[in-house]
Amino acid sequence: MTDTSTRPLRLGTRRSKLAMAQSGQVAETVRQLTGRPVELVEITTYGDVSRESLAQIGGTGVFVSALRDALLAGEIDLAVHSLKDLPTAQPDDLVLAAIPVREDPRDVLIARDGLTFERLPKGARIGTGSPRRTAQLNAWARSLGLDIETVPIRGNIDTRVGFVTDGELDAVVLAAAGLARIGRTEDITEFLDPDAVLPAPGQGALAVECAATNAQLVARLAELDDPYTRVAVTAERSLLAALEAGCSAPVGALADLLVDGQVVTEMRLRGVVGSTDGKTLVQLSTTGPVPSSSEEAVALGRELAAAMLDKGAAGLMGERAL
Repeated sequence: MTDTSTRPLRLGTRRSKLAMAQSGQVAETVRQLTGRPVELVEITTYGDVSRESLAQIGGTGVFVSALRDALLAGEIDLAVHSLKDLPTAQPDDLVLAAIPVREDPRDVLIARDGLTFERLPKGARIGTGSPRRTAQLNAWARSLGLDIETVPIRGNIDTRVGFVTDGELDAVVLAAAGLARIGRTEDITEFLDPDAVLPAPGQGALAVECAATNAQLVARLAELDDPYTRVAVTAERSLLAALEAGCSAPVGALADLLVDGQVVTEMRLRGVVGSTDGKTLVQLSTTGPVPSSSEEAVALGRELAAAMLDKGAAGLMGERAL
């Protein structure tokens, strides 16, 4: 009989360079924490093989379901996800055992000739596969009197950056965290201010998930959890859930921890929903005490979502979660 205390832990991950890099980082931390070897198990998800846009295939869960199926089948012991890809409804038989310290949640611009957004030429073509980014980029351009064209793209980081270096596009917008995790921050020409472009709920954070029945592993992985990151992303995802929006809906959210000196004093939650042409945005925020529990973080997200719905947010979302 296998000695489960010494056998390698099987960590499920998508096959992309980014997924392998971030899963490798988590694997090393788990090795140090448990004293057990950790092997990466590469799993192909539907989102990896489909060439359709996320809006067409229904972005909710397309990068996650195969990993969760492997967990439930006992083929892997834990899985690492980009938190922004997770559906907001958590299955009863799986546990988000850890949400480690978050990377930079911002979006970034990678543009030809080192240009910033405001210096892009007339008619500049900007690539993004995200309705959320499309809505906010178009709104930002309208506010500045810029003439841009947003172009739908898919592909990994190398592919997307290649659209710029090959001259097909003037710029692309990506997540800062992904570039940092694969060591390509030198490609960034501008970090986009969240006042102009709010990131996706949970962007920059990772989720470490395992079966609820594996109580011993759940308890060990909990040591990787960062409480501030957890309440921040819980508030953001609660807003998304209360809006009944899926991962590919044009919704942005960011919970900031406000610091006075060395002391965290408050949390500010910002949310945005917009039409993809940028003509209409509903953008609101709320500030209050830092939630001391997931329940308080959920309540904060629901409160802001209700205010956004009162302002007409429902009519701006192309995808509603099922």
